[in-house]
Amino acid sequence: MDTMCSTCAYLYYDEDYEEYVCDCQMDEDDFYRVTRGESRSCPYYRNGDEYLVVRKQI
Repeated sequence: MDTMCSTCAYLYYDEDYEEYVCDCQMDEDDFYRVTRGESRSCPYYRNGDEYLVVRKQI
């Protein structure tokens, strides 16, 4: 899951916490499933790789 989170568009660096945090609006049930590993993948994952489309065109 960590490698998936590191490429997610919702991940950003929070200077107050001094760490990366997820800025996705999810409810408590989904958060519990994602953090406990009960879900195979995060239902809110969005690829943050801006160059993905360009690489497919080549």
